[in-house]
Amino acid sequence: MANVLMPEMSVRNEIPAGKSYLPALLSLAVLYFMLGFITCLNDTLIPYFKEGFTLSYTESSLVQFYFFAVYGIFSIPAGRIIGRIGYRKGMVIGFLVAAAGALLFYPAALLHAYYLFLGALFVVAVGIVFMQVSANPYIVVLGRPETASSRMNLIQSVGSIGTIVAPLFGAAVILPNMTAGGSSAVKYPYAGIALVLVVISLILWKMKLPEVKPAIEESSAGGGSALSFRNLKLGALAIFFYVGAEVAVGSFLTNYIADTLAITEQEANRYVSFYWGAMLAGRLAGVGILRFVQPQKLLALNGMAAIALILISIFSSGTLAVWSLISVGLCNSVMFAIIFSLSVNGLGKHMTQASGILSAAISGGAVIVVLQGWLIDSASWATAFIIPVLCYAYIVFYGLNGFRSRSRIAKSV
Repeated sequence: MANVLMPEMSVRNEIPAGKSYLPALLSLAVLYFMLGFITCLNDTLIPYFKEGFTLSYTESSLVQFYFFAVYGIFSIPAGRIIGRIGYRKGMVIGFLVAAAGALLFYPAALLHAYYLFLGALFVVAVGIVFMQVSANPYIVVLGRPETASSRMNLIQSVGSIGTIVAPLFGAAVILPNMTAGGSSAVKYPYAGIALVLVVISLILWKMKLPEVKPAIEESSAGGGSALSFRNLKLGALAIFFYVGAEVAVGSFLTNYIADTLAITEQEANRYVSFYWGAMLAGRLAGVGILRFVQPQKLLALNGMAAIALILISIFSSGTLAVWSLISVGLCNSVMFAIIFSLSVNGLGKHMTQASGILSAAISGGAVIVVLQGWLIDSASWATAFIIPVLCYAYIVFYGLNGFRSRSRIAKSV
């Protein structure tokens, strides 16, 4: 699961000396769990809606299109709004907006209208963008500065647990009730999600959290805009293709496994937990590995491994094809964080602008998944999986060369 990462923040801490940060950190851990859970529950909705509305793969992929398009549309405006209203209010508003979107699943199911479900997902995604943009600064400031990275990694790992639980929840609660011409099975699960989101928002509203303000950024890089930096421009494309590949593989994994192993979608959906679980394991392992391996080299190696695993899956069958594709999750684990850090390297005062650009690039999850769905419909699984192969090939290029920081400004001096 991709996360909207924000630049470093300065804070005025209003928590009295000696008071524990633990309750606030636990609340943020719950927030990230819900973010991961809701985002990856889309992987269950795709096969569910495909059957319930008799959709093509292209049409069912609109679940991810409407969800991830929000990142491209709202990431930068959300940052500006939150800069005015404050991060705590931003988190609360995000939870309430996401809850409203989840509640819209109920009338959408009663009317059995696919376009209403897509609208509901759009609203949910708007709330999630607000939550992510607001929550990350709190993770950074709730504790000692020297342990900020470990806190961020730990709490985002809780989000990864949500991505593991979501497919299991979908397989147990939603897919068993999957029927052609029906969509009622999502009414109560999403109503329950809405209730949980409202409760969390109330808890956060009552808690006394630090006040967070953007830091005044300084740079030795000179004037100009963030897009004058080569590593950022190419990095934004890398984020676009990475998120697109991650979402495309995860979105169609249930149907691919069901077709490959000749099992039901309910049984196949349980395998998706291993895909996201591999990402969690890789993220935790990456903390230690990155102490000894340069991030750009690890990025390139992971990209090459992802390509190899997808090709093995395409040209094999049975369990080998399934588990090689699931293993791509392990390769994905550290990619987003590495690409982000390489993209903003040396940007100085342009950091905030760069963060908004990279957050908007998460919309790759909207575009790539629809393209792959169209290829599944018009050609075959093997042809469709060439799309993520090409995405990972670009990521390999970025790790080998694209990360190098050469700005137009520097060349002109």
